[in-house]
Amino acid sequence: MRYRVKAIGPDAAVVETELDAASEAELRSLAATRGLRVLSLRRISRPRRRSRFPLQLFNQELLALLHAGIPLTEAMSALTEKEHRGAVRVVLSDIHTALREGRTLSSAFEAEPQAFPDLYVAMIRAAERTSNLDLALSRYMTYQQQIEGLRGKLVSAAIYPVLLLGVGGLVVLFLLGYVVPRFSHIYEDLGGDLPWLSRLLLDWGMFVEGHALLLGVLLLAVIGALSVAVRRPALWAAVRREAWRLPLLGERLRVFHLARFYRTLGMLLSGGIPAVTALGMVAGLLSPVLRDSLHTAIARIREGRAFAATLGECGLTTPVARHMLTVGERAGNLGEMLTRSAEFHEEQTAREIEWATRLFGPLLMLFIGCAIGLIVVLMYLPIFQLAETIG
Repeated sequence: MRYRVKAIGPDAAVVETELDAASEAELRSLAATRGLRVLSLRRISRPRRRSRFPLQLFNQELLALLHAGIPLTEAMSALTEKEHRGAVRVVLSDIHTALREGRTLSSAFEAEPQAFPDLYVAMIRAAERTSNLDLALSRYMTYQQQIEGLRGKLVSAAIYPVLLLGVGGLVVLFLLGYVVPRFSHIYEDLGGDLPWLSRLLLDWGMFVEGHALLLGVLLLAVIGALSVAVRRPALWAAVRREAWRLPLLGERLRVFHLARFYRTLGMLLSGGIPAVTALGMVAGLLSPVLRDSLHTAIARIREGRAFAATLGECGLTTPVARHMLTVGERAGNLGEMLTRSAEFHEEQTAREIEWATRLFGPLLMLFIGCAIGLIVVLMYLPIFQLAETIG
């Protein structure tokens, strides 16, 4: 669930933001980890979409202007003047106005949650304390590029099997819905002389031809029901829960979520954000299966427990990550070690995806080929049988 929160921020300014939490109690706990004192909150039925604001392009343009020596307020003014898209121009104009009023850049970003995610705002707030805004912008750009690269690999790996399954399914539907009913008229006179499987296929063809309109309506109804069902968050939540219970897939999902968790947490710690605050900010990146363990880890770390050992005790590390985080904690470069752990597991995930794609593609093609071949053989088997009889 998503909530609209009005709170007092770390700089004693009143801010409004949007947060995701399962309940109001969890929301208040999450806000406390970020240094926010909640004044009021209300539940939002439909969250605003962030994809409309070109955050990566904005980041690149702002960084280029700052590197050119242009002051921040003038840079925002320039970005606002050159923007032609109405919705984006309104956001930039509001930020420019806030800067002219003397507010900090992070508070201006925080007032636009539909455009700037919480992680981005936190990075900017940490950079304001160290006067290193350029580094924060560069670090976030690198983070986004790495996340997009991993997402691109996943999408690329899924395209071929989906296309193969879609085309194969259409061919099978064409054979069963059009070709087989036409062949059924040819074998009507053979009756009981047909092989059992061919007879079954013939009955199917006669049924399709006799109830074509009803089957068409049912097919459209099924497609419509599926299109509605896939848009329901409850369905996807149930699918994710079942996927986590599968022996092999569940472990792969766990490693994938932990890798994303490590990368984001490493970026925040490298930006100067305290560990407890950073852990609270990245809670939404974890699956609900791991989120309770993270809340337990946050409570223990707040009590003074060791960072790496606590994550290991709560099941939030892999064997490799546990050793790397222990070394990083001792050497004082925990953020760097978290990033290296993320890179290690992302590369491992990429290799496994590539291996699974190479294996699954041919297996799927073999299965579809066998299904199509079986239908064709069953259609022509009576002809072969009749030719042997005549001979």
